[in-house]
Order: sequence, then C-alpha cells, then structure tokens
Amino acid sequence: MIRSTLTSLLLACAATAFAAPAAAAHWSLTGLVETPATQRDAVRLPPGTPDQANLNRFGFYSDLSYNPRDGYWYALSDRGPGGGVIDYATRVQRLRIPYDRRSGRIGQPIIDKTVLFSARRGDSFNGLNPQLLNGDAARLGLSFDPEGFAVGRNGHFYVADEYGPSLYEFAPNGRFLRAFAIPANLQPRNAQGQLDYVGDRKLVVAGRQDNRGFEGLTITPSGDKLYAVMQDPLVQEGANNDGRRSRNVRIVEFDLRSGRSSAQYVYQLESIAALNALDPSGDDDFSATNQGRSIGLSAIHALSDRDFLVLERDNRGLGVEVTAAPVHKRVYRISLRGATDVAAQSLAGSNDLPAGVRPVDKAPELDILAALRSAGARDIPEKLEGLAIGPRLRNGKHLVLIGSDNDYSVTQSGAGEQFEVCVDRSSGERAQVPLDADCPAGKTRIPGTLIAFAVDFRR
Repeated sequence: MIRSTLTSLLLACAATAFAAPAAAAHWSLTGLVETPATQRDAVRLPPGTPDQANLNRFGFYSDLSYNPRDGYWYALSDRGPGGGVIDYATRVQRLRIPYDRRSGRIGQPIIDKTVLFSARRGDSFNGLNPQLLNGDAARLGLSFDPEGFAVGRNGHFYVADEYGPSLYEFAPNGRFLRAFAIPANLQPRNAQGQLDYVGDRKLVVAGRQDNRGFEGLTITPSGDKLYAVMQDPLVQEGANNDGRRSRNVRIVEFDLRSGRSSAQYVYQLESIAALNALDPSGDDDFSATNQGRSIGLSAIHALSDRDFLVLERDNRGLGVEVTAAPVHKRVYRISLRGATDVAAQSLAGSNDLPAGVRPVDKAPELDILAALRSAGARDIPEKLEGLAIGPRLRNGKHLVLIGSDNDYSVTQSGAGEQFEVCVDRSSGERAQVPLDADCPAGKTRIPGTLIAFAVDFRR
C-alpha cells in the first residue's frame, strides 16, 4: 500500500513538472557539485583487471534524465575516452543523487548501477568509429556515440546517437530492441551519394556535419512522441551551402509507436553578431563559420507535448582543449505551435529561411553563465550537455539539474594517440600525461559537474 501511494505521488509530481506556463519560470541556483574525473562506475571487472579509463571510468553527462517512476537519475556517457579511436563498451549510469527537499541543494551522485548497451546476440555497442570497428565507413554496425537519453513509461531506454545519426530503443537491461527509421536528409553522404559515417566536410557533402548528429532527446508527457535535436545545421544548409554559416538547426519528431519520423522543425541559434557584441574587445570574436559549428544545441526536455526547454551553448570553457572565455550557455523555452514542418524542404544556399517557413518560437529562460558568475563560480564547464527536471521540493518548486560532459578528461593527438589532460585550477596551466597515468603535483583531471536549481514552474 505504501509503495503504491509513493508511486502515485511520484507520477503526480511528474505531471505537474511538465505543465508549461506562458512566462519563464523562476530559477534559483542552489549549488554546484564537482565529481573527480577518475570516478569509477559500477562495472564489475574480473580480478586482476587493470584500472583503465576505457574500462570503468564514469564518463558523466552527455545527457541526463530523471525517472519519476523509480526515483533514479540516468547519466549517459558518450563514445568513451578520445575521439572514437578507443575500444569502449557504451553505457548509461543509474544514479541516486542526494538532495535537500527544502532547499534543493545536492550531494555527490551515487552510482547504483551501470548498464551496458548490447545487441541481441550479446555483443556490446562500441564507441569506436565505423571505420575502425567495421573496416567500412559506410556501415554503422555497432558503432555508437550516444548523446541523448529518455526513459519511457515502460522503463525502456531511448538513446540518440551522433554517428548515424541514430535512434535506438533498449530494454532496461541495455539489450537492443529496435532502431527507428532515420530520415534520409539527415544521413551523411559523399559526393557519389554513398553513406560515410566517418568523413569530415571535405568528404561529406550532405546530411549531418561530422560530430554534429543527434545531441539531445526527450519523450513527451503523453508518451506518444520523441524529439531529437541535431547539434548543428546540416552540412549543405546555409550560405555557400556551408552548414557552418547557418543558424538553422533541425528538431526531429518521431512517432514512438511506428518508429518513424513524423516531422522536422527549425530552431534558430543565437546569431554570432549578437554573441560577439557581448564582448566589445573583439579579441575572441566568433568567425562566420563558427555560427553553425561552435554554437549548438546540447539538450532538450519536454514541458508538454508541444513546449520544451532546450540548452544552447558555445564550445568555450573548462575542457580538454584550451579555449577562449565562454559567453553563451543558456536555456530557452520553445514551442512547436505554428512552426513549419520542413521535413521535405532544403535549407541550402542561404542563411535565411525560405518564404513561408516559420521556425519554432523561442524565448529566454535562463542565462547559466550569469547565474554561475553571480554565485562566484570561476571555472565554467565547456560542455554543458545534460538538462533534466527532477522531483518536486517541499516548497512546490522542482529540482532541475544541468550536467557537464568532461570528455573523460582525455584528448588525442592528430595521430590518434590518447592523453590525459591535467589542469592547475588556480593558474590554468595544463599538462598532458599518458592515458591512465598520474597527474603532476598540483594538477588534476577535469571533473564532471552538476549544477542544481530550484525552479518554480507555476509562475
């Protein structure tokens, strides 16, 4: 009886959380928690197995999801350390995140379970790129770069990937169930019209840009639809047929029952002119080709069947590469009401939308940078990629978490050799050490970060 009552309360809280008021909610920063990059997951390795980044390192928040039905948070890690050149069994972490029910302050996440994604025959989906895993850049196979995550009412996992882009359904134990049909216009193809899941813009002339496939995923409260966001415009869309110059990103609607895409909508990124104006010095201005490459979408979360929160960010901040200071980490509220379905339309040749095409409505919700800086935060994570609405607090607000992807604190040379990135957080001085080696004195790996807010969605 107690368990049944608790479940009913959780579901009621979830329904309230997704009600979408007309105005922006009130967001109060309640804390920031950093977890060391060396945090291990719950994979049980055979005795004597060496402790290695590509075997059991946490991996953090390429996406973040809360399931009100069981009270767990799910933290998705991507293809693993490096740029898809290390063998890595892709996975999702099931977490308990302690929190104060009055204030919304959080503690260190506790890894309850690690679920590996596997095919029906038992082989693990792997972070290696298709050329390395399959010997064929045109065959996706089990190559997997998971970036978006949602949990269905049945407890099944829906995972969106960048390599394809792809959208898969998994059982709660991580076993593959089905693949959704991906629209042809999103698939990367070379000048001969052949699929190429590995090539960069010199080879891929249509479809998603390299490393810019599906980046976020959400399921609607009704449970009927999934929405996946591309990180950036398609490679051929924009002025000079160059997606790097475009602001127009596609949000892709999928029908959960049929497994087919039912619509595409345009989301317009903030213009680099507006972002460059935030810093009058001009020393670190975004160039024209940064528009659709260095600014992008990282997450989406459904408030209702037609209203969503999205996370838009630059590629600057504390990460594995040295970058300029960040200027753009924001949450927006969007609505699909009145937006044009552009599934059958090309946006090539211009940065402007075709006549009659209406993008999704977009309104500012939260300036994450301003909130962190007002609280005295010094290091802003480069890759804020996870956004999830959690449980209701006692004051009626909801706990909302934003999480960072720290890239396992690993980068690579041009030849594909992997290095650990170690940083002196006081001076910013960096060092690269061999994979799994210790950092020099005074330096640490880049942590994973959770930023907590108490949010009043009733306004």
